Amino acid sequence: MYTIFQRTEISDPTLFYPSDTTKKIENFPEICISTFSDNIIQKFSSLNNIEKIAELYSANGILPVYKITYKDTDIAFYRSLVGAPACVSCFEEIIAMGAKKFVLFGSCGVLNDDKVKENIIIPISAIRDEGTSYHYIAPSQEIEANPHSIQILERVLTNCGYSYVKGKTWTSDAIYRETLSAIQERKEEGCLSVEMECASMLAVSKYRNIPFIQFLYGADNLSSDTWEIRDLSLYGLTNAEKYMVLAFECGLAM
Repeated sequence: MYTIFQRTEISDPTLFYPSDTTKKIENFPEICISTFSDNIIQKFSSLNNIEKIAELYSANGILPVYKITYKDTDIAFYRSLVGAPACVSCFEEIIAMGAKKFVLFGSCGVLNDDKVKENIIIPISAIRDEGTSYHYIAPSQEIEANPHSIQILERVLTNCGYSYVKGKTWTSDAIYRETLSAIQERKEEGCLSVEMECASMLAVSKYRNIPFIQFLYGADNLSSDTWEIRDLSLYGLTNAEKYMVLAFECGLAM
């Protein structure tokens, strides 16, 4: 029997679907925003007039799903779990609840500090060094982001006055196995960043035909001989408002 990494077609019907475990919610916002930072979610969920509208369940506990009104539009938001399988499972269930457009953002390791600097990173494609994406899209070295989604993100960043850089990202399953040789190979392939979800989320969004935008911000630096932790200890809290507003604006522009 071939493993999923060797199959050329992903067409077999599944035994059960997200809709079998997750009920559709009436009037669920079409736009949903997510990030991995608990600090950012806690900050925004504590604002006035925020409503908890759903919950995502797992053996790890419950993830609340909130609703905020931004520019007269209801937008859902929640904290994604780190790592492709968990992140994708939440995404699948949010779609089952009723979300039709999705924006994800989070921190990443920087592989090219000279290019990234203080810029927002727009992933144009992701190296598939993880497993989840292969269950949704046939095997390939990388998966490209939707060009229209990239254009929307560029326009929003420009309108908001934030600088950005476009490039490849490396999606890995093993944060503690980002070896020196692998880092060098990915840098030579043009990767600006390393993270754990982008390739899988791009694959699922294509498989489910859900408009999807993801942007990244640099946390730790892996582009030199010495690892620098930098913002990794704060998980984006310093620029929480900046990132969330960018995500909201992307959602409205989709």
